[in-house]
Amino acid sequence: MREPLVHFLGAGSALFLLMGQFGGEDSLDRSITINEAEVARLASQWEQTWRSPPTPQILDSLIRDYIKEEIYFREAMRLGLDVDDPVIRRRLRAKMEFLATAEIQNMEPTDAALERYYAANTILYAEKPAFSFDQQFLGEDEDSAKDSVLALNAGKPVQAQPLSVSASMDKAASDVITREFGDGFADSLRNLPQGRWSGPVQSGFGWHAVRVRDVVAAGTPPLSEIRQRVSNDWRAKTQATREAAAYQALLDGYDIRIAKP
Repeated sequence: MREPLVHFLGAGSALFLLMGQFGGEDSLDRSITINEAEVARLASQWEQTWRSPPTPQILDSLIRDYIKEEIYFREAMRLGLDVDDPVIRRRLRAKMEFLATAEIQNMEPTDAALERYYAANTILYAEKPAFSFDQQFLGEDEDSAKDSVLALNAGKPVQAQPLSVSASMDKAASDVITREFGDGFADSLRNLPQGRWSGPVQSGFGWHAVRVRDVVAAGTPPLSEIRQRVSNDWRAKTQATREAAAYQALLDGYDIRIAKP
């Protein structure tokens, strides 16, 4: 039983059993062609990483490794090892999301598009905005806090937890809010819609449901001074919109049925 040959034969037997279980006829394409373009790609990847072209020996090693990867990939697919694998599902989803937004990565907005975006989101760039808002402290469990926010917007009562901070503030400056709720809480308010419960928003205490009633922008810099920041935000927003539209187009082609217990 200590002989390597015995172990090899045992692994081979297990492989054949898997083959019999997962598939009938072997329709796997067993032809692998490494063309000049593929060799050039491997060499280019090496050069980008190591800042020097690969030697002939290294290039041969890269080709052998690529062949090994291709064989393992084909065999894994033939055996159905990709089915119901959560890691592979997440990687494929991430790749599809990337494909939906790839062209926007390096796109520069026109002056008109940037001015429209800035005008619609001025509050995000105000140096010292003042906020009027209500808050309910929901504890330290984020998932439970998310459920509570949904319940509040559905008109259902929620048992807020006691906390020694203001339940409501009117025209409070960012530094005043920071002193009560900790760093980051006031900045989070900039991104919230007005007139409904949002969140959960994190403070130094835990998670809160927040309803912004009014925001007064003060000290907003001109677009020319923060153009790059606004451009980055425009690109991120456009990416999110593009990905959502791409997903909706795919979703429209599916018949979704959900059976709840």
